[in-house]
Amino acid sequence: MKKLIITFCATASLLLIGANDTHAQSATHTVVSGDTFYKLGQQYGVPAAAIQRANNQSSSNIMVGEKLTIPATVSSADKDLLARLVLAEAEGEPYAGKVAVATVVLNRVDHSDFPNSVRGVVEEVSNGYYAFSPVLDGRINRAADSESIRAVNDAITFRGQGAGSLFFYNPVTATNHWNATRTETIRIGNHVFAK
Repeated sequence: MKKLIITFCATASLLLIGANDTHAQSATHTVVSGDTFYKLGQQYGVPAAAIQRANNQSSSNIMVGEKLTIPATVSSADKDLLARLVLAEAEGEPYAGKVAVATVVLNRVDHSDFPNSVRGVVEEVSNGYYAFSPVLDGRINRAADSESIRAVNDAITFRGQGAGSLFFYNPVTATNHWNATRTETIRIGNHVFAK
């Protein structure tokens, strides 16, 4: 019976710890000298514009000592998954291309035609095809590097800005050319981004 109770408590603890990591909470931040909405966005992994909106701020001016509400953010588990996808999809690409790959996933999360979570978008299967080939071939299981992690944080900070790309592909290696029928938004490195 003692083993059963210990096992139950350990399992419950792990589930609670995992739950806290999966669903990020909003927070309060007291402004210190040098803080900007951009820096706070980087620090908390929240779009700078979302912090402004959450605090009814129309300008970029904030005062030392001011208390700001920091809206809920992407969980650390989702950031890790997204960074691993960025590494797998954009390894060897310019930094801007890594940010753009992460932005495509975030744009899909925000778009009504796609799942409404990072994990849902990354692991989506439609008509028997994986949305991202690294999920199928296992490359997504490699640990993310520091540049991919930084790219994810930048994409989150600038979330909602940009050209609204929902797709990307490499025209040289693509086997399905459906993406080429979409409206091109930008080319970065070997990738074409489209919506």
